[in-house]
Amino acid sequence: MKRQRKSWNNWLLISGVILLAVIPLLTIRDSEFSGADGQAEAVIGDIQPEYEPWFEPLLVPPGGETESLLFALQSGIGAGTIGYAIGLYRGKTERNSTFK
Repeated sequence: MKRQRKSWNNWLLISGVILLAVIPLLTIRDSEFSGADGQAEAVIGDIQPEYEPWFEPLLVPPGGETESLLFALQSGIGAGTIGYAIGLYRGKTERNSTFK
């Protein structure tokens, strides 16, 4: 019974994290934050005004804050994956050392 409750809690936490990532994407419009990409574009425009980008983005986020959210989400997924791999490796090592 405890295992089923733990599984339910994990799914509830995962759903909460997904909702925290998706709700701002859908509700926040016209945010005022800018990142390094926008600042670099401004500097390039100052240095060489006739420069034209090679391509246009496929998806334009509704605001600069969305870019920050997507970057944070990407780093969180990466950190979680690395943490999981380290924990898995450590667990296997501890399990193997206890049985010997």
